[in-house]
Amino acid sequence: MHLTQLASVGQIAAGIAHEVKNPLTAVKGFLQLLKEKNDESYIDIAQSELENAIEILQNLLQVSKPDLENESTEPIDLTVELESIIQLFQDQFYRVEVLMDLRDPGNFISGRRNQLKKMFFNLIKNAFEAIPDQGTIKIGHHASEDEISVYIEDTGSGIPQEKLDMLGTPFFSTKENGTGMGLTLVFSVAYQHNGVVSVKSEEGVGTRFTIVFPKETSTKSKKEVNRLELDTFKGVNLTDFFRHNRDMFEQRLQIEAVTVKDKINEILEIGNINLLDNAHKLVLYIVEGKEYEVISFAKAEGITWAKHSLTLAFKLEWIQAVRRVMWDFLYNYDRINGKTSSKEDFYGLEKQINELLDLFLSHFFMSYSQFKDNLIRSQREMVMELSVPFIPLSQSISILPLIGSIDNIRSDIMEEKVIDQIGRENIQMLIIDLSGVIGIEPEVIHRLINLIDGIKMMGCKTIITGLRPETVKMMIRNGLSFEAKAVTKGTLQQALADYLANSMRDIHSNHEMLPPSGTALSM
Repeated sequence: MHLTQLASVGQIAAGIAHEVKNPLTAVKGFLQLLKEKNDESYIDIAQSELENAIEILQNLLQVSKPDLENESTEPIDLTVELESIIQLFQDQFYRVEVLMDLRDPGNFISGRRNQLKKMFFNLIKNAFEAIPDQGTIKIGHHASEDEISVYIEDTGSGIPQEKLDMLGTPFFSTKENGTGMGLTLVFSVAYQHNGVVSVKSEEGVGTRFTIVFPKETSTKSKKEVNRLELDTFKGVNLTDFFRHNRDMFEQRLQIEAVTVKDKINEILEIGNINLLDNAHKLVLYIVEGKEYEVISFAKAEGITWAKHSLTLAFKLEWIQAVRRVMWDFLYNYDRINGKTSSKEDFYGLEKQINELLDLFLSHFFMSYSQFKDNLIRSQREMVMELSVPFIPLSQSISILPLIGSIDNIRSDIMEEKVIDQIGRENIQMLIIDLSGVIGIEPEVIHRLINLIDGIKMMGCKTIITGLRPETVKMMIRNGLSFEAKAVTKGTLQQALADYLANSMRDIHSNHEMLPPSGTALSM
């Protein structure tokens, strides 16, 4: 055990030396270049590298002394937290199937809610990242008389057996660019909650993390207020109070929204959305009672989030964190100023804040949904255009090559567009090529026969090409036929060859009907 502890200390020391040395070496190099060349870009790069080094050390400090260590403990139903956290990964559901087996809801552990949310967020995030393409994640919860067990299992790449014992050691990671700090936090939080972590993994099969917590028998909890050390002075109004304590507000917001914290920079890069700046702007609009500005801001935010397909669950989590921090600040504002608010003032302010936050959320979601609906509508119109692609062969002849499967929706599109196109372009012959159609149902053939009747009513002739043998057999079995409805050709090439041959005959016939050169036409 002593040798294992020494090895872990050595691993940590080597990790710190490696992770911090690289950015500091880069800073040293760019400062030397700055002496030689007065290029401001070197300052930006050096500052960025210093921030990387500071972030590494902060991650290490976070494990030894978490931001959330002063958070009060309370009875927590982990089924509720797991359901909430998994929604933050909606953007991955298209490739990874998530199976939830949350049994025994209503059983509690005693813990710090935000610490546990951060722990499970890291575990689930690792599970998604372990699956390179498509796969499955299973999340389970069950309770016994004395314990509550949670497991997170993925069908990812797995972990080599010889590396399992090192999991949770700072700066040890199985990822190419990982620091191992995420799993270090997982083990640390589990330990602080008297939990036991076990890991089973097989390369190429997947990994299963199981955490067993002692069960809490008492479910009574009392929500405590947060006494914050904020700067203020007598007579300051609420708006200036929030402006003056902006840095503390942002710190508290990141603590409250622990599952969003890691996405702040990512969202800034994807959509150029500064979550912290926007949160501060929204708070000022709300405390100043600027209803119109709240609505306008919500609409703009909704469009931006929809345009970049950002996960709505993150936005909802973020706004709820803004609400909680606002109330912490209001309590401390009233406390610092000697509780000058009357009950009427307090309830009036509560109503204003909650109504304006709800107004923001309503208009945000409406704007988001409207943008998405318009996008879906335009894409549907594009699909309609592409699903019935007319190719003009001449002024009066067109080809309609159909590819893929034809269902009732596509049949509706065909009926509408074909008839309109024939009438608009005065098409006299339409070649419908079915060689690219895979699988066609009798009902669709019925509708195609009816469409050909409509084409005939428009004064247009139909030629069907490319019928597959399996389609013909199906038509025979169901008593269906294009006979007397349309001309059929084996392939599109045959139909085009016949068209060219007929065109040449028509040209030759017209040429023979012309009088010899130099002959006068009689009047």
